Amino acid sequence: MTVFGQAMAGRSVLVTGAYGMLGGWLVRALLDRGARVTVLRRDEVPASLLRLDGLEDRCTVVRGDLVADGVVERIIGEHECDTVYHLAAQTIVGTANRSPASTFETNVKGTWMLMEACRLQGVRRVVVAASDKAYGPHDTLPYREDMALQPRFPYDVSKACTDLIARSYWHTYGVPVAVTRLANIYGGGDLNPSRLVPEAIASVLRDRAPVIRSDGSPERDFLYVEDAVDAYLALTDALDADEGRPTPSARGEAFNAGGDAPHAVLDVVRAVCRAAGVEREPDVRGAGTPAGEIDRQYVDSTRLRTLTGWRPRVGLDEGLDRAIAWYREHPDAIAA
Repeated sequence: MTVFGQAMAGRSVLVTGAYGMLGGWLVRALLDRGARVTVLRRDEVPASLLRLDGLEDRCTVVRGDLVADGVVERIIGEHECDTVYHLAAQTIVGTANRSPASTFETNVKGTWMLMEACRLQGVRRVVVAASDKAYGPHDTLPYREDMALQPRFPYDVSKACTDLIARSYWHTYGVPVAVTRLANIYGGGDLNPSRLVPEAIASVLRDRAPVIRSDGSPERDFLYVEDAVDAYLALTDALDADEGRPTPSARGEAFNAGGDAPHAVLDVVRAVCRAAGVEREPDVRGAGTPAGEIDRQYVDSTRLRTLTGWRPRVGLDEGLDRAIAWYREHPDAIAA
């Protein structure tokens, strides 16, 4: 089994978005590999994986706003960060539909300000989180990296902008950056109850019927969070391997990563019930696909697999078992 990110020992790393689920698991992996990790915290976060699992105490925490002038550049310079993972974003589709301006402020302005700081400070490797939603609706699936980005809705547009801005910094300024277009990430530590998997888990563990706000037919690709972390570390290794190459293979490129198969929302919620050992039929309240969302999405991960050897190791059933075990170990993380 390939263990990615072995060269991270001793490196100084900045992680934005470290208080989200994926950011927390990424920080854990970096600390386990001996990296010195700095995280950016904008708001007081009462609960997060970083705090619940004691990871925050092992990091340097800097208070500040991603979009405030000079903040990220100062962090990178003062902490001599040679590696940056940019995960900070407003990630909720419904919030983006209600508040597009603030979403664009964080996701679009935040990206160019971070990339500019990386350019000015000469950061050696940058991995930026875009999303499979940047593709928008396509008649032919799965998404492949050479497909057009044709988003329609505010969140999706913001992630397409993130994608394009980040890669422009390689092609124009030589900043060594790779972009991820990941499928729906799930696992322990997701404390946002508006997302499908944590909401379903919270419901069944509270002995309630999980609510589905569509008719259950929309299809999504699901990627277990530790597999997502491995994708980031695999791309970091690829950026390292590109140093000195006349034709880099990762720099300036975007890479899909997903679970290799789509799953209907209703099937996923039923799988949560089975994994929890609960006999509950979901409460289906919607009709069709909710406004502002895409009906079918899944990705082809061939490019990343071919370049790095990465592949998802945790299937949906095992991933849900692991996620439910985490929430049972952290009962205070489940909304009442």
